[in-house]
Amino acid sequence: MKEEILALEHNKTWSITSLPTGSTPIGCKWVYKLKRRVDGSIKRHKAHLVAKGYTQLEGMNYLDTFAIVAKLSTIRFILAVATSKNWILKQLDVNNAFLHGDLHETIYMSLPLDLHTKNNNQVCLLHKSLYGMKQASRQWYTRLSSFLHKHSFKQTTVDHSLF
Repeated sequence: MKEEILALEHNKTWSITSLPTGSTPIGCKWVYKLKRRVDGSIKRHKAHLVAKGYTQLEGMNYLDTFAIVAKLSTIRFILAVATSKNWILKQLDVNNAFLHGDLHETIYMSLPLDLHTKNNNQVCLLHKSLYGMKQASRQWYTRLSSFLHKHSFKQTTVDHSLF
């Protein structure tokens, strides 16, 4: 849990502030998972802080949730072309991808357990998405597509997930 909090703080996911009058924070909770080795033994314990997105209100805490998903026909097409041209394919996984999405809404979140402040009225003002938030996947896609456009990738009209 300490590692997760440090990572979120390093990523500037939030700032601690007082809850403004009339505002309601969304909640959060810890999700625990065991990472196992191939033989089934425990490799490590993981803890993720997730937002209780089910408490978010449309139009207030988020506007849009849509995120593009690659079409299966596009994936098949890329694999077929790569195979016919003997291309080497590589894939990547962006660690904590959703945590890189910048928020445009003003969202307050209750302090996670074990994060203590001097004032009881303190909350997290979120600057980045957290897993569990309604707009997390959309914000990640917006960040990724902006990066690709900036580096001269062109988005196809047939499948917007293909650059």
